[in-house]
Amino acid sequence: MFRKMRRFKQRLTNDECITILKNSKSGVLAVSGDDGYPYTVPLNFVYADGKIYFHCAKSGHKLDAVRANDKVSFCVIDKNEVDAEKLTTLFKSVVVFGRAKIMSDTEKIKSAMTMFGLKYNNDVTAVEKEIQREWNGLCCVEISIEHITGKQAIELMKKE
Repeated sequence: MFRKMRRFKQRLTNDECITILKNSKSGVLAVSGDDGYPYTVPLNFVYADGKIYFHCAKSGHKLDAVRANDKVSFCVIDKNEVDAEKLTTLFKSVVVFGRAKIMSDTEKIKSAMTMFGLKYNNDVTAVEKEIQREWNGLCCVEISIEHITGKQAIELMKKE
């Protein structure tokens, strides 16, 4: 169903991919957009319990696309350094394929948004206040991961 990685020797382990997802602050969501054009958008997210969560407004291009086709891709770049002498990039990245669902369960949304908030600010009171303040305009999306791959520059493998 999903393609095998061509440069499999550069593949990151599943645990390395999960660590990158847990530690990264932002990624790029890809959806099937209007008129068959891909639509990508950078966003903040949280990874928890094998899923990716993000929030957004209650209307817009992302949500229209998810409603039309729940299949999405999500990419995170963990390392991105240019080695000018070797004319190459030292990188680590993760690509996720999955299904996006607009969440409706109030308790699950609160839980996801609390995890999200605490990823960026460890002040529980501040996070709870922000969730309350934004609640009426808040939409939360959950991505259930079906396939995950990670890759790193061959030069990084040689260093490790």
